[in-house]
Order: sequence, then C-alpha cells, then structure tokens
Amino acid sequence: MNSSAAEARRNRRAAALFATLVVALIAAVFVVQQALTGASASTSPPSQAGQAQQQEVPVKQAAADDGRITAADGLIAEGRPAGVEDDVPAVTNLDPQLLAALRRAAAAASADGVELRINSGWRSREFQDRLLADAVKKYGSAQEAARWVATADASEHVSGDAADIGPWAAAEWLGRHGAAFGLCQIYGNEPWHFELRAKASAEGCPRMLRDPTERRR
Repeated sequence: MNSSAAEARRNRRAAALFATLVVALIAAVFVVQQALTGASASTSPPSQAGQAQQQEVPVKQAAADDGRITAADGLIAEGRPAGVEDDVPAVTNLDPQLLAALRRAAAAASADGVELRINSGWRSREFQDRLLADAVKKYGSAQEAARWVATADASEHVSGDAADIGPWAAAEWLGRHGAAFGLCQIYGNEPWHFELRAKASAEGCPRMLRDPTERRR
C-alpha cells in the first residue's frame, strides 16, 4: 500500500513537472513569435505610398511671396506642375536640347502610363535669390542651405540646364529610363533634379554627387 502511494505521488509530481514544462515552452514560443513579428515590422520596407510620401517632390517657391516673384520668373504654382509642352517661362526658357529630351521622355513615360511634369524648371536670378534666402532661414546657415539651393551664379536652373521632375512616380520612372534620353539624376539628395548628359545614352549616367556642394568644390 505504501509502495503504491509513493508511486502515485511520483506520478503526480512527474505530471506536474511535465505540465510546467509545457506551459513554459508555449510561453517561450509566444515570446519568440512576438519578437520576430516586431523585428519584421521594423525592418520591412515602407509601402509604395509611404515611399512616395517620404520622397515627396518639392515645388520650388518663394516662401513668403509678396507678388514680386511671378510666372515670368519661372514660378510654378504648388499643386499645378507644368507639362513639358506648356507655354510658360519655367518650361520655354529651358535649354532647347534639354527641353527636347524631356519631351521625348515624357512621350515614352506616357506610353507606360506615367505623366511626367515639371515642378521647377528655368528660374530668374531674382527667384533663385529668394529661394536661397528662404533656405538660409529654414536650415539655419548658408553652408547647410547650399546643399539644397545654389546661388544665382551657380544654379543650373537659372542657366536653364535643369528641371525638377514630378510627381514621384515620374521622377522614379525617369531615374530608371532617363539615360536613354540623355537625362540624368545629378544629386543623391535631390532625385527629382535632372540635367542633360549627351553621352548618357551610350555610356550611362555619371555617378551621382552627394549634393550640390560636392559639385562646386
């Protein structure tokens, strides 16, 4: 009888230990699953919509426009980017070869269901000066502002040699296909900024610069 009772107690202890181990194993599996889910959420790439929002193509404007900067200076109204065929100074004052390349690219993009627009093209010196002054206020120093806005003497927009392409889907499309038309992204921090490189169709686009300050060193 005593032997049977001892055996029963041993069986109960073994069963309790087994149950404890099972519960601990289930808890450990749950913790690992939660950790993996969290890691996956933190490392997964953003959705296409999120990427587009992060890469929003800016429309260059004078921040506190008092009416002195107008369409005649190359101003393009926010929310109303220009088409490559539009008869506005921001477009028509671009370098003729650059504009011709943009029009060829726009036709090809349209065939792929992408509408290529110009958020900023040619700019007057006055417009560029205003943008630079605004950038200094925004970034806190002329040195930091120079990473985003050039002086009127150095700006490719003032010379008519650059166009900022939007919306993001169009800039992305041109980034992939632009070399075939001689159109290249120049700055890593401004993937919407395109310039003409005549040899790109045969040799590909040159290495992108970090920002405009690297070009002018």
